[in-house]
Amino acid sequence: MRQLAEIQRPSASRQAEIVTFDDTAQAPADLTIEVYTSPGRTFTSAITPEGPGDEPTWSPSSATLIYGDHDAILVDTPATYDQVDALADWIDTKVRRLSRIYITHGHGDHWLGLARLIQRFPGATGLATAEVLAQADDPGMAGYWEAIFPGEVPTGAEKVLPQLLTTDTIDLEGNELRVIRIGQADTAESTVLHVPSLAAVVTGDLAYNGVHMMTAETGEPEREQWIANLDKVAALEPAFVVAGHKKVEHDNDPKIIGESQQYLRDFLPDRRRGDHDGRHRRPDGRTLSRLGEPSHALAFREISHRAERQLED
Repeated sequence: MRQLAEIQRPSASRQAEIVTFDDTAQAPADLTIEVYTSPGRTFTSAITPEGPGDEPTWSPSSATLIYGDHDAILVDTPATYDQVDALADWIDTKVRRLSRIYITHGHGDHWLGLARLIQRFPGATGLATAEVLAQADDPGMAGYWEAIFPGEVPTGAEKVLPQLLTTDTIDLEGNELRVIRIGQADTAESTVLHVPSLAAVVTGDLAYNGVHMMTAETGEPEREQWIANLDKVAALEPAFVVAGHKKVEHDNDPKIIGESQQYLRDFLPDRRRGDHDGRHRRPDGRTLSRLGEPSHALAFREISHRAERQLED
């Protein structure tokens, strides 16, 4: 399933259409940005569902394609073989050369698909900052993704890590794509990709769009910094903001910056809210388990802690 990029224009009705800016004074080549969203899916987990609708489900994930007349750059990949194959089929329809795949942060659901994608597009190169590369190569997470998606992701030597990006810009047919080391998002050492000629920002897991935010790696100070980092993206005045996890049917409205901040403020600390039992309410009245974390976040924390204990032993 795919979703094309959307943008709000005051004089036009909302449409899920390709966004193109053709002001040649801004950029040597016209760029187009499109967003492909892999739907949410179940995964293997030791966590027992608390009731109907609480089955372990991985959040829908986005991949963003930015392209000019000849070349294309992808931002992030899904994890599983079937998701990557569907994404690759979609990329093929654009009739552009996929040259680079930029990875915003080190969570495997944003880079594990590199191996499969490079098989489909042998000329493509994965790229990441040193901090992101270090997180992707963290031995403490070895076995995590295979455990929740058994037989569906590359393992061991089959994995392909991104290569080190030594600059803060990526050129696409004369357009400058700017890498911003934003820091704290749902994980530390995150980045976002700013495309000035499109007034667009691809945020990785800094902003979310209509789905629960993964807070398992954060405490109160980290969430405060996360909120502040969202302000930095807002200061760029983007017209188009892509979340790494989003509902398939949602557009890419910059309002998700404020919505993500509000989600985190509502989550911030229980003592301000008068909540002392570590649980919060969903809009439908149901109680969110374990501080409101979605089931994939619970599994992420559980297996992360297990890996840490193994390393200590």
